[in-house]
Amino acid sequence: MLNKLVDLYIAGGFVMPPLLIGAGIMWFSMTHRILLLSKGDTGIFKSFCSEITNFVNKGKTKEDALLYLGVKEEEMNQYKNLIKSVVIVAPLLGLLGTVSGMIETFDSLAEMSLFSQSGGIAGGISQALITTQMGLAVAIPGLIVGNLLERRQSSLLNDMEEKIERTWSKMKGVSNA
Repeated sequence: MLNKLVDLYIAGGFVMPPLLIGAGIMWFSMTHRILLLSKGDTGIFKSFCSEITNFVNKGKTKEDALLYLGVKEEEMNQYKNLIKSVVIVAPLLGLLGTVSGMIETFDSLAEMSLFSQSGGIAGGISQALITTQMGLAVAIPGLIVGNLLERRQSSLLNDMEEKIERTWSKMKGVSNA
């Protein structure tokens, strides 16, 4: 299995290293965002809720809490643009590999040598298809997971706003009593 992967990597040509590096960076970034946007111990929500409770105990205003929400929203945006960039660039790199492979194919045809040292027609078409496949294999999961994380972030922000509203509504009810 590993030999097959190495063969694909080599057959993909010069486009494969940046595609694999981009895929690694993208998956690291998405994993970081998944952990950050969880409601568990690793996520931002739990610490936000305890900090809002501290705001009340310290006598801070609702406006202070909303400003703090803005800071947390910026923190949630970490790696978002990096993921989007990899999703956009990966298919373009695949297309670059496709063009490179097709150039090799047409060069072989022009020289009328079906089995040149660089792989000839079959090698050029193979390179074209492998890099296209790899570009799409990086971009499609990135697009899907990236969009799911966007929705998760939006939902989390709504929950945080509701927490602020509930907290200050309780305070208002207590102060009117």
